[in-house]
Amino acid sequence: MKRIYSLSLALTLAFTLTTQAFAWGQLGHYLIGLMAEKQLKKSTLKKVEGLLYPVSLSKSGTWMDDIRSDKSYDYATTWHYLNSKNGEYDPSTQEKTGDAYEAIKRIKAELKKGGLDPKTEAEKLKMLIHMIEDIHQPLHVGTGTDKGGNDVRIEFFGQPTNLHALWDSGMIDRQGMSYTELGEELYRRMTPQLQATYRAGTMEDWLKEAVSYRPQVYNLPENKKISYPYMYQNFSIAEERLIAASVRLAQVLEEIYP
Repeated sequence: MKRIYSLSLALTLAFTLTTQAFAWGQLGHYLIGLMAEKQLKKSTLKKVEGLLYPVSLSKSGTWMDDIRSDKSYDYATTWHYLNSKNGEYDPSTQEKTGDAYEAIKRIKAELKKGGLDPKTEAEKLKMLIHMIEDIHQPLHVGTGTDKGGNDVRIEFFGQPTNLHALWDSGMIDRQGMSYTELGEELYRRMTPQLQATYRAGTMEDWLKEAVSYRPQVYNLPENKKISYPYMYQNFSIAEERLIAASVRLAQVLEEIYP
């Protein structure tokens, strides 16, 4: 019995440690892409789908996580996040190998300029999609002190995990819905006014939004045991972040591929 328990605990910890390093979980990336697809102009969607074929826009959002196991892409390891104290972008506080803010701006400019071979363009496009989605998760705009919440150990409904993983996938997976079901539900809230509000924001505004949620994100019970109360108080933030990411992803893609 002890050996079975030990094996079960080891598998749980291994799963936790494996998932904690990733950005929005697969469901999060899928549903942001799904909602973005619904908003794109037909001409833009056709160009984007042509570049990404046979993979969909929704699935392409996970590619930058998938390549973490390929050492030839190690240069992009730190492009999933950035550090910001109060919502500002300060190059001096970022990783020497780059960050999401700088990489988004640079790759967006490269794609707009054009002249890339199809494989390079498709890879840069998938990176851009992923990073735009990533930095709308509040803990991907981190304090620079706790690895975006990865060092904050918690229990989520009795299972050991960390704060970052909770926001990446824990709360979303807890809904028990597929990405299409959750995406359709969230898309019902989309209005022209909401889209206009999100589209009016600059990338600097994106950072300020993420940081503005930090006090609530870190408002944890003393025993670090998370369950229904934290979900009730915070899942609406995760939903809002997913919607905002989809609007801005569609906006950026339309700027590059009008």
